[in-house]
Amino acid sequence: MSCKFVILLAVLLFQYIAVTAQTNRFYIANDDHTDYVWTANEAVYKNVMLTTLDKYLLQIDSSYTAGLPFKHQSKYNCDGSFWFWLYERNRTEAQMNNLITKVKSGHMTVPYNPLAVLYGGLPAEASIRGMYYSGYLQKRYGIEMRLAISMESQVLPLGLSSLWRGSGVKYSWKGVCGCASKMDKPNIQNRDHEVYYYKGLDGQKVLMKWYSLSTKSSPCGGDVNESLGGYAEARCLNKDLIERMRQKSITTKHNVVGAFGYGWDDLQTYTNKFISLAKSSSNSTDEIIVSNETDYFTDMEATYGNALSEESVAGGNEWDLYIASMAEVSARVKRSTEKLRAAEAMATVVSINYPDFAKDLTAMRDSAWMSVGLYPEHDWTANGPVPREERAGFQRRMENNYSRYADTLYNLSVALLGNQIKKTGSNDNKCFFVFNPLNWVRNDFADIPYDGNLEIAVYDVATKKEVLWQSMKKEGQNYLRILATDIPSVGYKVFEILKKSGTKQNNAATLAGNIFENGQYKITLTKEGVMTGLIDKVNGNKELVTVSPDGRYINDMGSGTSNIGDGLVIENEGPVSVTLKARTDNKLKHTTSITLFNSLIPRIDIVNNIEQNFSALISNTFSINFIKPEIWHEEIGAIIKAKLITEGGHYAARNARYDWLTLNHFACLGTQNYHISIANRDCFFFKVGASTPGKLDADASYINVLVGGQTDDEQLGIKNQGGDSSFTQQFSISVNNNGLDKTRSMKSALEFQQPLITNMISGDIDAVLPADKYSFLQIANPNMILWALKPAEEGIKNNGLIARVWNLNDASVKSELRFNKKLSSANETTHVEVNMNRVSFNQNKLMINTQGQQMKTFRVKLK
Repeated sequence: MSCKFVILLAVLLFQYIAVTAQTNRFYIANDDHTDYVWTANEAVYKNVMLTTLDKYLLQIDSSYTAGLPFKHQSKYNCDGSFWFWLYERNRTEAQMNNLITKVKSGHMTVPYNPLAVLYGGLPAEASIRGMYYSGYLQKRYGIEMRLAISMESQVLPLGLSSLWRGSGVKYSWKGVCGCASKMDKPNIQNRDHEVYYYKGLDGQKVLMKWYSLSTKSSPCGGDVNESLGGYAEARCLNKDLIERMRQKSITTKHNVVGAFGYGWDDLQTYTNKFISLAKSSSNSTDEIIVSNETDYFTDMEATYGNALSEESVAGGNEWDLYIASMAEVSARVKRSTEKLRAAEAMATVVSINYPDFAKDLTAMRDSAWMSVGLYPEHDWTANGPVPREERAGFQRRMENNYSRYADTLYNLSVALLGNQIKKTGSNDNKCFFVFNPLNWVRNDFADIPYDGNLEIAVYDVATKKEVLWQSMKKEGQNYLRILATDIPSVGYKVFEILKKSGTKQNNAATLAGNIFENGQYKITLTKEGVMTGLIDKVNGNKELVTVSPDGRYINDMGSGTSNIGDGLVIENEGPVSVTLKARTDNKLKHTTSITLFNSLIPRIDIVNNIEQNFSALISNTFSINFIKPEIWHEEIGAIIKAKLITEGGHYAARNARYDWLTLNHFACLGTQNYHISIANRDCFFFKVGASTPGKLDADASYINVLVGGQTDDEQLGIKNQGGDSSFTQQFSISVNNNGLDKTRSMKSALEFQQPLITNMISGDIDAVLPADKYSFLQIANPNMILWALKPAEEGIKNNGLIARVWNLNDASVKSELRFNKKLSSANETTHVEVNMNRVSFNQNKLMINTQGQQMKTFRVKLK
């Protein structure tokens, strides 16, 4: 035997011994899986959560004083920041400070999410506001937070990783139920990646632990979701758990393994077995660590981070869908999120000169953020010990808390803005402002309540030109509707009503029989408000409607061409817009209003008012005359293509559910040269063609928007819409003959969902804002959307204002935010307003860089 061979053999043997002798690090983590308002009502859970924290705080102190090494000392992991919210409000300051001390020492963990919530259908901004309490905790107490979870349901959206990382999240773990599911269980039990980087389209990543769901029952003989891959992986604390972790280290090729979760579906749990198991099972090859969960991730990242895979796929929705079982209540959450955008933009403008504005709303605001965070809590299944009626009542309270704040801030802001604008012209004439909360110059209609004489003319004070107007009535009140042009970015124009006869103009559209037509569109309608024809006259007389395989057209809830209705009636008309109304009791009792506008407003608005309770699963079809179109839609925090990733889209080829996809602001369908966008104010989900849970019908040319209902089973969700019998659902159609343009689709959708805001100008003596026009903020790059503009949570006086932007371009973008005042400082912050790094500025210009599809948040202080 040669010397070289002996040396080589010795080296290989040494390497083998080194590898086989390598110590396993097994992290076992205690948390309570809170089934809020599923196992018990709110009052019971409040007491349980408070007493549980008290007990574990004592256990932590006891393990420390016992002189145990840190790795064996007691740890506790809350599954939501709501635990701290309750503790702060129901315990003494000293007790809260003790809790915070345990976070800083690594004995207690609190995540960004309020509880185990489902993010699938939620608007991006609503999901961010639901994490605002975590931002407060970091700023108030100086703690570090890294973890967020979305637990038990079998899927995750793609864009959530971007929102999480932008909010400060670094780590997440997920365990699933494998129950109440239409997913293919073998796929759930055999995931492509078990520890990986969950990566958004903007390149931001969250380190994720999501083990394949075990095929075996719990080590103690319980449900499979009490084993690895479930949501109570450490439920059974015995030697068999350690052996399963050892097997996981072999299959993942990681000697760092985590088993998280103990509480399962119990109302309350308390144990000291984590300490005893760690002490008794640690040996020369297995180091058992009582975990605060973040320690596992820091170890995993340091040891294997450079070798981990990345995953950027959409998983669709599962339990997320159950919010549609109370469609109108959920719709109010969505509408309030948009109303908040407008309210906060106005609040920012008025706070510049009145920095104490709305300070009395702090408690209401904080309750609103926690409430919208709790709204998508995962027990929408409503199939537990708590009666469905009680669960429905909880959802209504959360929505009301959120909507009440949005309404209150809006009403106060619009009133004060009217007081701050200088009045111009004759004291006998009425002046009103038209405010645009969006960051581009707009042409749109604006409605102002008006009961005066109609022998008038309306003038744009800035241009001194007469504008188009018409009188109309809506919701029992008289209005003037004007065509407001060139309304500045995040700003206003002033209009004056003169007592003189204005120039008469033709109506914006005509109705002849069942043909409704303006300069751009020619619509053929049934008596029920279904569009059986839609011609784009501007772009080659393109017919946009075709019949779907099940006989439906556009805005069709199942009646097709049945034509059973009261007929088409003009509701209001004038040179700005014409609205017709159709009513029917067929299929579903409802009234439809359709509006066509002056050519400067190139869209079609649709309002469906449903006037009855329903229990069936109902959808509204939009069948478009394309062959195998691309379909894009706004998921939470991302604009994605409704195709499998293997076919050039964004959906996972397996481990996904494909029937009801997220419909936030819009979906658009089209070919390379032409798209039609469908904007939506109220609904959360849509289906592409005849998609099923296991198959995406990606080549279909129609979508079905979910009106409401129980998508999976009559035992999952709230039955019969919680008794509601009135539903409003609004859509808008616009076209783009230049191919897919995500920014244009989003801008069109936001214009529909953000009507121009009006109020009379009082001309108060302390008025400080210009009497003709005003713009607070402009963004140089047209692909960048101002997503939120608001006073900082701690007040604008000392903490400035917050501007959140979203770059909808696929490429990185450099841009300027130009304010109408000079800046004194600027910081990039997390989405929950925790300062990060300073940002360059020059005079009144903030210089920013964003990656493709990235959302960023900034704190700006003005001189």
